[in-house]
Amino acid sequence: MSTPQENVSNSSTLPAELKAEQTLGLIGLGLMQKMSREGISGWDWSTEGTGEKADLVSLRQRLELTALAIETGAPLSTSEVTQLLGSRPGSSKTERGGLIARRISRNVWKLNKAERNNSHWRN
Repeated sequence: MSTPQENVSNSSTLPAELKAEQTLGLIGLGLMQKMSREGISGWDWSTEGTGEKADLVSLRQRLELTALAIETGAPLSTSEVTQLLGSRPGSSKTERGGLIARRISRNVWKLNKAERNNSHWRN
């Protein structure tokens, strides 16, 4: 015959008083749970101040495509160069962000790295 199990609380294992840090932690946890239930999300530090999120997948693809265009020397259209540089080239030779886009013919461009010793910036 089985004996009924008694519900015994483990109050002897819990401290009688909480430390100040533990009390603050519990209060903060309760506050954060309450704010999340109410839909207040002002405590999200992963977003930038403007509310925009960085599209890192798009950035990675752009960097990989830029490296591939430089390596292969493949001819690019004006719209492709605009996408890779981040702005439309204004002349037959455009330098931006360490890259040089040279126009070969109408709507055909070639992308190269800018040489460091030809920089116009002085330290």
